[in-house]
Amino acid sequence: MNEYIEEMGKKAKIASQKLLTLDTKTKNNALRAIADEIIEKKEEIKAENKIDLENGKKMDLSFALLDRMELTDARIEGMAQSLREIAAFTDPIGEILTGWNHKNGMSIAKKRVPLGVIGMIYESRPNVTIDAAGLCLKSSNAVILRGSENAINSNIYLNKLFNEVGKKAGIPENSVQLIEKPERELVKDMITLNEYIDVLIPRGGKGLKKFMIENATIPVIETGAGVCHIFVDESADIEMALPIIENAKTQRPSTCNSIETVLVHKNIANKILPKLTDMLIKDKVELRYSKEALDIVGNRNDVKLAQDEDFGAEYLDMVMSLKLVDNVEEAIHYINEYGTHHSDSIITKNIENAEKFLNEVDSAAVYLNASTRFSDGGEFGFGGEIGISTQKLHARGPMGVRELTTTKYVIRGNGQIRE
Repeated sequence: MNEYIEEMGKKAKIASQKLLTLDTKTKNNALRAIADEIIEKKEEIKAENKIDLENGKKMDLSFALLDRMELTDARIEGMAQSLREIAAFTDPIGEILTGWNHKNGMSIAKKRVPLGVIGMIYESRPNVTIDAAGLCLKSSNAVILRGSENAINSNIYLNKLFNEVGKKAGIPENSVQLIEKPERELVKDMITLNEYIDVLIPRGGKGLKKFMIENATIPVIETGAGVCHIFVDESADIEMALPIIENAKTQRPSTCNSIETVLVHKNIANKILPKLTDMLIKDKVELRYSKEALDIVGNRNDVKLAQDEDFGAEYLDMVMSLKLVDNVEEAIHYINEYGTHHSDSIITKNIENAEKFLNEVDSAAVYLNASTRFSDGGEFGFGGEIGISTQKLHARGPMGVRELTTTKYVIRGNGQIRE
């Protein structure tokens, strides 16, 4: 085991024990002070971020990665606002979920407690450094962060800011640690540090997810990969459908809750496809249509014929595939087979089809007549998120403060023994 990683694990374990004694007021005051400092140091943050962006351009990183990496004024203000919202939440730690009395007189209570030490691995987005640190602090968890090498300058600065202000506010040392060394071998050491880390949360694409599944010896909550869909049913309101699709694809295409594929009922295709195609071409979206859809729009040279690999692809870019389906059953089957169980939407006026879709699509978030872009901790009122879980254990969907806790039973007696 790499000594650098092992030492971080030991420090995190000690910090996690100290965090158990931390009161809510101290945590909240620290979060608000860090939020104020983020605004105060906005220009310094952008200066460090600019270094990462310039290095990324030299490395010819994709539009999607550069967009995820960039910290604009609005995104920096969003980080600060996220911390303020987290501070305003009710502290989940110590909450009694249920309780009862045993027939022998003992009291049994089930209460909410921290997970302990969280290992967080994320790609590109430096704002995750603040979101993850803030959520872990509020839920009294210690965290070891491993951000993208591409955003290393931004991450180091944000982590240092968080810890310097947090220390002054009474937060235990090493509650939040960042792996600053770039060697990829350190990740493998980190995800096998089960003596000190209680749970891993990877936030990235399929490659990271595959690596974690194959190598981790610590429980993993899978997040990140998002192949999201919108199904336009035959009864859909076209004037409603168009802006929903446009928003879900173009508002911020590099995010995991943006759509990658649109499914269109064959009976409405002739009505919607010409308008939809013109709109998205105007938005500079590269379109890849199935042959049946391409025939309807006239085999135009600004729309490509989709290949097999386009269905199920996570573009994270201004690229979108489109396919015709015969009915809602086919749409559901397609999404369950090609999606990543993230976020999917149906646009319809048919109540029966709507309920069928919402019940049978096996995703963490399902929508009726709305954009998938709302799958977000901030939009759900969590003040931020540590990730969007696409699995079924221990959490599912956007993960806020409560999803970073577990439970334990507290039993109080006065001498009882089991006969």
